[in-house]
Amino acid sequence: MLERVLEKLLWLGHSSFVYEGDPLIYFDPFALHRLRPADIILVSHDHPHHCSPVDIDKVRRTHTVILTDEHAAKHITPPVIVMAPGQQETVGDFLIEAVPAYNLHLSFHPQSKAYLGFIVTLEGLRLYYAGDTDFIPEMRDLNVDIALLPISGFNVMNAAEAAQAALALHPQVAIPMHYGTDYATLEDAERFRALLDGKVRVEILSKS
Repeated sequence: MLERVLEKLLWLGHSSFVYEGDPLIYFDPFALHRLRPADIILVSHDHPHHCSPVDIDKVRRTHTVILTDEHAAKHITPPVIVMAPGQQETVGDFLIEAVPAYNLHLSFHPQSKAYLGFIVTLEGLRLYYAGDTDFIPEMRDLNVDIALLPISGFNVMNAAEAAQAALALHPQVAIPMHYGTDYATLEDAERFRALLDGKVRVEILSKS
């Protein structure tokens, strides 16, 4: 089951992913070249590499459901479902959980903004999309199978901090994100993998 989910999960650059299953889900669509119609779009917060109304409109259809925080919702054409950390929403039979994402010591992603990460269940596996965040205490209470974690160190965890987060989360697979644009490179992703060698399986996805 895990391999089947991973086959359908594609990294689109920076922190953007698409799960090409049923439902078809985009996470923070940005600079899209892959334009399959979305069933669900999840937007973690309102910063431009994460909330891109132009890219949302490329894959949005009349049936598409968009879920995001209150700040990003102001930039997206309604209807939009606004979520807060700790909230759950059901789309059809599909459960979406919003979880906290914030910086511990920086003001770029303050906890007071209530930015989001998401947990979705795909074929019985819980996938955690961390959003822009540090290694925060709430992660220790999450039960996840796949963890998508930022590793650039630019207003998010660096590779070493993300490795500590992965050890606390103990997923079956950890996948690095938030690199490959202006902030970090493949070397950071490789460092993340090396730090977890023999402890947590790390998959570095090629850009689709």
